[in-house]
Amino acid sequence: MKSPSVSNRREFLKSAAAGTAALATAASHARVLGANERISIGIIGCGQRGFGAHMPGVHKHAKEQNVEITAVCDVWTEYLERAAAQVQEWHGRAPRKFTAYEELLAVKDVDAVMIATPDFQHCAQLEASAKANKHAYCEKPLAMNMAELTSACDAVKAAGIVVQIGTQLRSSPGTVGCKKLYETGALGTISRVEQFRNGNRPNWYKRLVRMPIEESEVNWRSFLMHKPYRPFSDRLFAGWYGYREFCSGSIGQFMSHFIDLVHYITGAQFPSSAVAQGDTFIWKDEYHFDCPDQMQATLTYPEGFMVSYCTNFGNGSGNRTVMYGTHGIMDFSNRNKPVVSGAGATEKGSLRGKAPVEPVECSDHFLDWLQCLRSRETPVAPIEAGYQHSVACILSDLAYETGRRQVYDQRKREISEG
Repeated sequence: MKSPSVSNRREFLKSAAAGTAALATAASHARVLGANERISIGIIGCGQRGFGAHMPGVHKHAKEQNVEITAVCDVWTEYLERAAAQVQEWHGRAPRKFTAYEELLAVKDVDAVMIATPDFQHCAQLEASAKANKHAYCEKPLAMNMAELTSACDAVKAAGIVVQIGTQLRSSPGTVGCKKLYETGALGTISRVEQFRNGNRPNWYKRLVRMPIEESEVNWRSFLMHKPYRPFSDRLFAGWYGYREFCSGSIGQFMSHFIDLVHYITGAQFPSSAVAQGDTFIWKDEYHFDCPDQMQATLTYPEGFMVSYCTNFGNGSGNRTVMYGTHGIMDFSNRNKPVVSGAGATEKGSLRGKAPVEPVECSDHFLDWLQCLRSRETPVAPIEAGYQHSVACILSDLAYETGRRQVYDQRKREISEG
């Protein structure tokens, strides 16, 4: 048997191309940045990812890449002021401050934005960034439904902006090494990829430490965006991760990383179908979170393999990420030290005992984006990657919600029951 990366994938190039035809690259309308020109960056969302990862992630390359954070935006004044103070310390001058992202996007001398807001806001803010002709780094999951996904991706392509999606595992030397090894066909034919990502409790509970939060400190309408208005709730504001109206729980938060990893390593783009089940068995309390603490999703791919994702938020043991092939397995449970072996082989191949996967050095995820802003090359996690991981997550979430198998049509860019 041959690896699907060598043979089977050829059979699906035509349909995959059709599935992404609407994302064909358009002429660039975003401003071209000169080699010696300063890149002005605005931060949209100054919470854990924005303040804790995005800001230091670009700042460490500030001198080399000639970039500066010149504007910050957050609906919560506590986070906004914290971010502004950090920028003041780094650059010696205060950034412009906003509580509504539309106001930041209206600033003409901001060249690019970094979006690290709640999941339900990503697509609208990315689409608005594209229409404002600003390059963007956007956190995952990119989308929670197909309508907003196609609209945002089409806007990005029409504007010709450079977009990096925040699935940063693509920029890990271990992951790049796994991709390189996979492409040699050393694993034989892939039959299954699976991940168990467990925890003692759902990740949304740790956000509640921010309570109490005063309504006067929050631009509540900007937080809700396109959602129906309701009275201020610091429980909802702090714990939005746990409510399905605002987040798909472990599917959007965790599975998005895993499924993007599968796509990156194998070259597969879209699942053909998905089934899923889940429920809350352990964490039933006064917060009434409706994202399940147990989730199991299974997806089939036209390249000829199955993907299984499972989260147990009732026991933190058993975490594992493994790819199974006819010649052996690739275990990247430790993404920094993935290993490969001939364990369980059904055919004789070159794999024998356990061995480390040789890492391949690469730019970190933020640097890759910054470099592409000037070179206009395609980042390692472009808008197409965000579209693809979102389809897989939306397909799985709909399967959970409806209790029925969901099918994706690449040509129509539509999901239906089947």
